[in-house]
Amino acid sequence: MQRAPDPSRATAPVRAVVLDIEGTTGSLDHVQDVLFPYARARFATWLAAHRGTAQWQGILDEVAAQAGAAHDEAGALALLEGWSDTDGKVAPLKTSQGLIWAGGYASGELHGHVYADVPPALEHWKARGVGRFIYSSGSVAAQRDWFGHTAYGVLCPLLDGYFDLTTAGPKTSPESYDTIARELGHAPDGLLFVSDLAPELDAAAAAGWRTAAVRRADDEHAAVPGHPAVTTLTEPLSGTERR
Repeated sequence: MQRAPDPSRATAPVRAVVLDIEGTTGSLDHVQDVLFPYARARFATWLAAHRGTAQWQGILDEVAAQAGAAHDEAGALALLEGWSDTDGKVAPLKTSQGLIWAGGYASGELHGHVYADVPPALEHWKARGVGRFIYSSGSVAAQRDWFGHTAYGVLCPLLDGYFDLTTAGPKTSPESYDTIARELGHAPDGLLFVSDLAPELDAAAAAGWRTAAVRRADDEHAAVPGHPAVTTLTEPLSGTERR
């Protein structure tokens, strides 16, 4: 249920900005056309190469928790491939993808795509004392790799932290935004969530957050009603101009 709006919400300063990745700070096409296929093609070889290790066992344990039953390596592989084919927002898939991508980043085969306006926006907020965080369904490790390997250099020093499915919860659940607000120690009306997807923005708004919908030129998603729209992160975002 949507919570009653706070009359001071429109003028209260934003204490922290929480950013989505796909379609917001980076290209959705890069994720779907480069990263997802890269991991999908390597699930089997990664599991075989790490058989018996703690990481391998961790993946099997996460698969069992998600599926509700234990699976051997072959069964886990089948589930991971199935979740990948349907873009499942489930922890074992995101953990597995992150582990595989880490190897690609380390070898130089992969890089994290960010739009040109992202570094100056992060620098702008940092200079004004506004917190900067990432919230993605991708694992925290994958998020760090993404921002640690960009065409603009290592952007991690411009970020204060990361949240994923395991640390916050599903991005379409208002309770996930409650969790992040508690972790950050700010009232919801002092937090701004920026994304390109209506269900995520609606969930944040239902938790009392301020929101902004990013409409990138290469984004084919429909318009997002009910949320202020911006085309870049360097456009003025209400409440982030404080010093």
